[in-house]
Amino acid sequence: MGGFINIAGAIFAALALALSGTGLKADPADGTCTKADFESVVETAAAGLRDLNIKNRPEFQEKLRELKDKRGWSHDEFMQKAKPFVRDDKMVVYDQSSDELLSAISSMGQEGAASAKPDCAMLLELRARMKLLVDTQTAKWTYMFGKINAELAK
Repeated sequence: MGGFINIAGAIFAALALALSGTGLKADPADGTCTKADFESVVETAAAGLRDLNIKNRPEFQEKLRELKDKRGWSHDEFMQKAKPFVRDDKMVVYDQSSDELLSAISSMGQEGAASAKPDCAMLLELRARMKLLVDTQTAKWTYMFGKINAELAK
C-alpha cells in the first residue's frame, strides 16, 4: 500500500523534473500546449494520490486496530488475520492496473520531455491516464474500507 505511493511519488517527481526547464503553455483543444501544462497534470495527480493516502491510511489503520481489539487478537493473530484486509486478489488487480498506468505515464512523460514541440494529443492522454490512476486508487481505498467496515459490523 505505502510502496505503491512511494513509487508513484518518485515517478511523478522524475517526470516533473524531466518536463521542467523548457517553458511551453496552453489549451490542448486548440493545439497549443506547453511543458508547463504537462507538469501541471503530473503535479495535480501526484497531489491527489498524496491526499488520498494522507486521508485514508490513518483511518484505515485505526479500523484495523478496532478489529483487533474487537476480536481480542494477539499481535501474532492480528498479523495473520489482518492480511486479507490489506491484500487480496481484487487489490492485486487494482495494484496491477496502477502499475501499468504508472509505466505508461512514465513513458509518455519521457517522450514528451524529449519532444522539441509538445504533443497536445499526448497531453490529453496523459491527463486521462493520470485521472484513471487517481480513480483506481480511490476505488481501491473504497473497496478496502468496505471490507473492513463489513467485518467490524459483524
